[in-house]
Amino acid sequence: MRKATVIKLIASGFYSGYSPIVPGTTGTVPAWLLAYFILGHIPGIMPIAAIVMLALSVFFSGKAEPILGHDAKKIVIDEWAGMFVTLILVPFSLFNYILAFLAFRALDAIKFFPANSAEKLPRGWGVTADDFVAGIQANLLTHLTIYVIGCYR
Repeated sequence: MRKATVIKLIASGFYSGYSPIVPGTTGTVPAWLLAYFILGHIPGIMPIAAIVMLALSVFFSGKAEPILGHDAKKIVIDEWAGMFVTLILVPFSLFNYILAFLAFRALDAIKFFPANSAEKLPRGWGVTADDFVAGIQANLLTHLTIYVIGCYR
């Protein structure tokens, strides 16, 4: 397999970012599925998964930009990282994980400060940083919502 093919494969979330319709959301779905069906069942793994995915995102999105374009919509590994950040310490349940998904997608699309400033960083740092910040914001919103509606178990 050629180097460019591997970079595109990983940066695009195994080509999930190639969707012509809402590639950011479509590209986040495999990360959510991985989190819900596998990672969510392993206590304490989400912070580790988030750190690993953040590092992979900075590296591969930086390598993918010359191939796919600056912060190209096909690059969704940053959404994977942001989704994992969102899920840190979220109590495992289908409802809570769907809530986290919706919070992350909304906040990633809106890009409240400082997410809107973070995306201005160079190369893979900027591609990843706005999703990292949106992930933190979505994590806080998810935890607050779960607390308010009483879904902590």
